[in-house]
Amino acid sequence: MSHFSQIKTKLRNLSSLQAALTDLGTAWKAGPCSVRGYQGQTEVAELVIPQENGYDIGFRRNADTQDYELVADLQYWQQPLTVDGFLRQVTQRYAYNTVITESQRQGFQLAEEQVQSDGSVRLVVQRWNG
Repeated sequence: MSHFSQIKTKLRNLSSLQAALTDLGTAWKAGPCSVRGYQGQTEVAELVIPQENGYDIGFRRNADTQDYELVADLQYWQQPLTVDGFLRQVTQRYAYNTVITESQRQGFQLAEEQVQSDGSVRLVVQRWNG
């Protein structure tokens, strides 16, 4: 019986996910790689976060939804935040990177960035028509 848990997300863009993890200072490896779990069990993921305890956290694409789901043996979760807290931070940085990338693709530039007291980020983008 597998000890792995799959946690659904709304993350669809791998490069934005990679950028989010990098922004948060989380070391990751590009896959496909094995996610190590209980008693040598493994799952394959497109992105793997190695942990010091020898167990990993992975993100793999769900074939049905096309979203990346978190896959890990949660009994061996070894991060400073809870799973929910970790996913909240990743999702915020993912959204930030997605907005910046898409804005630049459409010809906008970041004009202003403010971190609000509640931790949210306010972005102002602009485009000059010439």
